[in-house]
Amino acid sequence: MMKNSIVVVGICCLVSNAFAQQTLKDTMKVDVAEVVVKDQAEKMSFMRLRNVEADAIYASKKSEVIVLSDINANTASNNARQIFSKVAGLNIFENEGAGLQLGIGGRGLNPNRVSNFNTRQNGYDISADALGYPESYYTPATDLVERIEIVRGAASLQYGTQFGGFINFKLKKAKETNGLQLSQKNTMASFGLFTSSTSLAYHKKKWNTYHFYQYKQGSSWRAYSNFNQHTYFGNFEYTINAKSKIKFEQTYMYYLAQQPGGLTDAQFANDPSQVYRTRNWFEVKWALSAITYDYSINSSWKINNKFFYLNAERNALGILGFINRADPMKERDLLTDQYNNFGNETRLLHTFQYNSLPSTFIIGARYYQGNTYRQQGLANANTTGNKNDFQFLNPESLDYSDFAFPSKNIALFSEFLFNINPRWSITPGLRYEIINTQAKGFYNDIQRNLAGTIIYKNRIDDNRNSSRNFALAGLGVSFKPTENNEIYVNISQNYRSINFNDMRVLNPNLIVDPNLKDESGMSMDIGFRGSRSTLITYDFTFFLLKYNDRIGTLLKSDTSTYQIYRYRTNVADSRNIGLESFVETDIVQWFKKDAKFKLKYFVNIAFINAIYLEGEDLSIKGNLVEYVPELNFKTGLQVKRSNFSGSLQYTYLTQQFADASNATETSNAVGGIIPAYSVVDLSMDYTWKKLSISAGINNVLNELYFTRRADGYPGPGILPSDPRTYYVGLQYSINN
Repeated sequence: MMKNSIVVVGICCLVSNAFAQQTLKDTMKVDVAEVVVKDQAEKMSFMRLRNVEADAIYASKKSEVIVLSDINANTASNNARQIFSKVAGLNIFENEGAGLQLGIGGRGLNPNRVSNFNTRQNGYDISADALGYPESYYTPATDLVERIEIVRGAASLQYGTQFGGFINFKLKKAKETNGLQLSQKNTMASFGLFTSSTSLAYHKKKWNTYHFYQYKQGSSWRAYSNFNQHTYFGNFEYTINAKSKIKFEQTYMYYLAQQPGGLTDAQFANDPSQVYRTRNWFEVKWALSAITYDYSINSSWKINNKFFYLNAERNALGILGFINRADPMKERDLLTDQYNNFGNETRLLHTFQYNSLPSTFIIGARYYQGNTYRQQGLANANTTGNKNDFQFLNPESLDYSDFAFPSKNIALFSEFLFNINPRWSITPGLRYEIINTQAKGFYNDIQRNLAGTIIYKNRIDDNRNSSRNFALAGLGVSFKPTENNEIYVNISQNYRSINFNDMRVLNPNLIVDPNLKDESGMSMDIGFRGSRSTLITYDFTFFLLKYNDRIGTLLKSDTSTYQIYRYRTNVADSRNIGLESFVETDIVQWFKKDAKFKLKYFVNIAFINAIYLEGEDLSIKGNLVEYVPELNFKTGLQVKRSNFSGSLQYTYLTQQFADASNATETSNAVGGIIPAYSVVDLSMDYTWKKLSISAGINNVLNELYFTRRADGYPGPGILPSDPRTYYVGLQYSINN
């Protein structure tokens, strides 16, 4: 780490030198500055969102943009460690190497299925239930994505109730050249992974259409981990006239995966590849539709209108019991969810003159109606086999629970961007939320003896209704000391509602407090970012995340069986503070400006201190918040010359805890330490005429590590990450 520290200091010196050499002759014209900053960011392969982008305001906010065409990564397996390497402070769950699901969290928030971000695709929701169950079982295939846009906590004003921020996958579309565009990419990787991606696009005059299909199959390095996945995306866009256009999009995704389950600490230390759950399966079906209408009233007034609808389901089948107990080879647990949600989001954007400078305001409204139907019981026959049979044993009288979770959300929001003068701007914002969540159904109160036999069972009908309304406010301030450098401050309120459907899962590893409360708080950013020509770009941010009534997990012991289990409750208030830093420079450019050969170096460091404050459970005061490495370090080199590019990346995270109790180890492995780990990745790409070849090695040094302890599916227990893997891909493209 000493060498890494020296490198960081050296880069910081370069930043200071670059800033010092900015001269007074820098132009202060706002429109020129915007164009220059964008151009430089694109050339440096690291971008941030412009002050006003499409139908939203991002001024004075911490934002990042990942341009997929300019990175070297294993896109066939959606390798998030490589794809998100330049986004500071992200913690990533790496428990399956095929990229079937994405798990990322920032600034000390749980990475599980991106549930702490408002997750979108082309600007509309893709999570299971954005209000009641904001987990993303579907993530767009990386080969389909053009760029990924990320905005941190201040996104709460425009995108709703969350603490992590906003993440948007902007998908590819037909290039604006007449004719047919075809691409076929096949990739083979270790452990039988095969991915085939086909895209077909067509653009002519007012029509633009793009279609993408991907098939993926394979297994993991552990037995009983076979899977197959199908993904389709279709886009139809028609330009009605110079002022308006309409777009229809349809997404389908299906996958079936066998899950080898978790391990105890002793089992992982002995052999991370071993398997103690051979009968666990997971199935997801996803159908997502969206219609977008854009209309320009005139040069200063624009309307964006999005309708979206989700019809999806997921089925989890297996043994939820403690991993330190053998599979009893009896009926398995079956948990099924059905999601039927729709919504509309309408935005009106207006540009106007303030102090003879362009300014902008946006006003919008959102209506969302969600309905999640969840059932849990024993599975149908085949009690000793390992086949997938997603049918209940007693469908008319479920063994565990049967619930409907309807929800409604109405929101009004507005933000203003005032350019006070060419150097100063302020961005105030306000959001008003009306939320209603319900739970209608029953669950069985079940008691078991030490042998696991049911000794008591009582049906309890449960009908709840919770309505609340509140306002969120925020303010951002930006100062540009020079054309290409900016100092910004932003403070915004945050809110996250509880979801009743997360409260009625019968799981011996997890018990949920029936009196959970909504979470509230605020986030603050103080940042300095900028660039100098094509030489260097940088972004340093100090942040504070104040979390009230934070929902987390404590370790408790069952009074009758003495087994350790997780207790999910409003643990306490928490405080996360940290420093995020990113620097990227082209080393060759410092010595030869017109060099065709590029050697880019980046360093990405986040220091985070997250602790629990006062709460109902005084025993955890001062404990570290779970899933927060105090040091999150990523660095890498990228070389480019002509049609060849390659990158070498190093990732290091310090140890983390898996629960608020800060237990170091438990018998069933649902709590404990996640040890520090480091990973090295190598990727290369070469293009020759219409052919492109990609190859690489992930986890070059064959590190044996894990990033997650699960209390349910796909565990329970420690979920090992992949060892060294290889991949090679071939792509053929035709553009007429």
